[in-house]
Amino acid sequence: MPESSSLVAFALVALGMVLTPGPNMIYLVSRSICQGPAAGLISLCGVALGFVFYMLCAAFGITAVVIAVPYAYDALRLGGALYLLYLAWQAIRPGGRSPFEVRDLPKDPPGRLLAMGFVTNLLNPKIAVMYLSLLPQFIQPENGSILSQSLVLGGVQIGISVSVNALIAITAGSLAAFLAGHPTWLGIQRWLMATVLAGLALRMATEARR
Repeated sequence: MPESSSLVAFALVALGMVLTPGPNMIYLVSRSICQGPAAGLISLCGVALGFVFYMLCAAFGITAVVIAVPYAYDALRLGGALYLLYLAWQAIRPGGRSPFEVRDLPKDPPGRLLAMGFVTNLLNPKIAVMYLSLLPQFIQPENGSILSQSLVLGGVQIGISVSVNALIAITAGSLAAFLAGHPTWLGIQRWLMATVLAGLALRMATEARR
């Protein structure tokens, strides 16, 4: 079982990443605005299945790699720190586009919405890197089974991501209208997330050198 401090730190990473615009958020917001909140929530179920797939693959893969390769753990930690810095830059880079800009999407039946949510998440590099490079930062082999810790941390990430995305899908139309009239808030959100992600990256890189 991970320590409480690791759980809290990982929860902050998961929250920062879900609030940073990416393929999942763009797809869910666009679907909710074009076809209604129900369509967004059905799509989110497909996204959640993608999270479970990645979590299981990473949990078993990380366990095998960390045991087999002595320096793999530190390599993953440094890779995760660099990726967080990349996400921080993406949040504040000039010309960044808001996920709440309306995009036209065709109306699809529930089965296709579910499948598209699943595929969108599987093809999302942010999620793949998070599970393969960021999750190991918070695993401490001395605290017991690496597999169990991976599953617990993955469950925390899925819970946070699904909860936040569900709220975004339900309120996408209202949020889009609000941000269109108050663009300053979008800028504040971008800089706040960039600061949090950069701070976490520094923490990970420092710990990796110990």
